[in-house]
Amino acid sequence: MNVKIDTKEKFQVLTPLESVLTENMTDELSQLLLSFLKKEVKNIILNMQEVKTVDEPVAACLLSSQEQFYEQQCSFVICEISPEVEQFLDEKEFLDLMNFTPTESEAWDIVQMEEIERELFDEEE
Repeated sequence: MNVKIDTKEKFQVLTPLESVLTENMTDELSQLLLSFLKKEVKNIILNMQEVKTVDEPVAACLLSSQEQFYEQQCSFVICEISPEVEQFLDEKEFLDLMNFTPTESEAWDIVQMEEIERELFDEEE
């Protein structure tokens, strides 16, 4: 699976360069995403601009990965979902459970706000 990775100060942007994310890519995608929990910059933005189709196991993998990131106090935001993928995720009732934004810029804002919230929460303890 081809993925472009762009590292920023507080997050990494992962952009799959595949137009179709099939069921047989699920394990590889999961391992790739969860590997970032072991890195210094743990927050992820998954830019789906190139993806036109996802299989249901891939959608479940994304949701599961998102949950694991938030359990570890890390952000996971999906952005630039194509209309086809958005409709599929909505029909399968995944969309309402996902943290997603229309643009990458908005995803950056969410990650930065969540980082500030975590810092403030840590100071209160």
